[in-house]
Amino acid sequence: MNKASMIVDKEFVIGTVDPRLYGSFIEHVGRAVYGGIYEPGHPEADERGFRRDVIALVRELRVPIVRYPGGNFVSGYEWEDGVGPAAARKRRLDLAWAAVETNEVGTNEFASWAEKVGAEVMMAVNLGTRGPADARNLIEYCNHPGGTYWSDLRRSHGYEAPHKFKTWCLGNEMDGPWQIGGKTADEYGRAAVETAKLMKWVDPSIELVACGSSMRDMPTFGQWEDTVLDHTYDQVDYLSLHAYYGNRKDDTASFVAKTLEMDDYIHSVIAVCDYAKAKKRSKKTMMLSFDEWNVWYHSADADRQIERWTIAPPRIEDAYTLEDAIVVGCMIISLLKRADRIRMACIAQLVNVIAPIMTANGGDAWRQTIFYPYMHASLYGRGVSLKPIIRSPKYDSAAYTDVPYLESAAVYDEESEQLTIFAVNRDLKEGLEVEADLRQFAGYRIAEHLVLDGPDPKARNTEVQPLRVTPHAGGSSELRDGRLRTILPKLSWNVIRLTKV
Repeated sequence: MNKASMIVDKEFVIGTVDPRLYGSFIEHVGRAVYGGIYEPGHPEADERGFRRDVIALVRELRVPIVRYPGGNFVSGYEWEDGVGPAAARKRRLDLAWAAVETNEVGTNEFASWAEKVGAEVMMAVNLGTRGPADARNLIEYCNHPGGTYWSDLRRSHGYEAPHKFKTWCLGNEMDGPWQIGGKTADEYGRAAVETAKLMKWVDPSIELVACGSSMRDMPTFGQWEDTVLDHTYDQVDYLSLHAYYGNRKDDTASFVAKTLEMDDYIHSVIAVCDYAKAKKRSKKTMMLSFDEWNVWYHSADADRQIERWTIAPPRIEDAYTLEDAIVVGCMIISLLKRADRIRMACIAQLVNVIAPIMTANGGDAWRQTIFYPYMHASLYGRGVSLKPIIRSPKYDSAAYTDVPYLESAAVYDEESEQLTIFAVNRDLKEGLEVEADLRQFAGYRIAEHLVLDGPDPKARNTEVQPLRVTPHAGGSSELRDGRLRTILPKLSWNVIRLTKV
């Protein structure tokens, strides 16, 4: 059995974990909204048509913020279609996903749903087919108390109090050729800065997220961020990042190492942000919003078979495996490693569409494999992110060299005197023995060691077998004289929780 070691010290602080690091995303795509969070006539539907079973699972995750309504969808969305009397709302062709949008759920309904699940809303504005004036009208509708046309229109729709949405995205993936109304960096930068000005004039308390490049592999990556920040640095508060990973070559050893790319991606974007800061001689440090991240590849073939112009087709419904959950755990660790700069992040998405929660129309809801590392991090990963000093054996795969078997992050909550160690063993064949020096945490004991593992890395949870892959509390750990000794099973996600006696 391989052996690794780590040191966890209270003084090795990366940064405070913003609870919004554990956010998620609901877009009008596939069955995320219709058949996901909203299904009138379902046995679990409430008085507004929202599924109570889904609400319960979302609350189980303690999701702090949800990005809405897109995504690619927002670049063609006319928000006025989704407010007012439901019977008068227009059906539209959604060009982003080749579907019909009924507009049964819009801004106000989503705000009500978010309140039910205890989450804030991260609202996005359309900078594809629309611009600053429409964004100004939307924020006046949502956030202004009353006494103006748009705010009084909201009140006439039955929402007397303003929604007070704090966080707003200025468009989505605007350098993507797939994006409705895609733009060059200069075109987007100018539109974004003018939109930001108007929105903050309406409500100076808001925070704004500018679009980074759609992904690291885009030819525009790097130069896009530099140009956009030249325009927007003084007006925005965050720059966005998006990343998805898959295992199309069925090479698990390389798949579980893909977060090495994520680490480098984050580092590169921070470098560009700091370059922009230096050029502008600014005192402000640009923070990051990693507002789309997940595993995504299983559904690609099925999506090509979907008929165009249907309502809520089963699009992008990845059925996740154990190995996918391990990668999601590694991605969460990557976020925690840069908690000093990543203040918000959104696993994309929340229900049915590349999601931790799945539903059957008219049937049950269940937890996918990726539900568990996301839930564990959200529940136990709040406090201060510490930098563990790790020594681990490494391996080479077809795509990567020098991949550490041990991937780990530590979060310390001083107020509740709890320390949580998140750890992944990437070894596909055998367990990993780890010794951790925790002498800075005198008087602590092991509260539990949760493990997500199993004999089949391709195992999935389904409607028929919803509990096939679930965590257990049978982890092997002991703490003696300030030294933690633990065995991490092969290909496993581990949560070791320690509390003060």
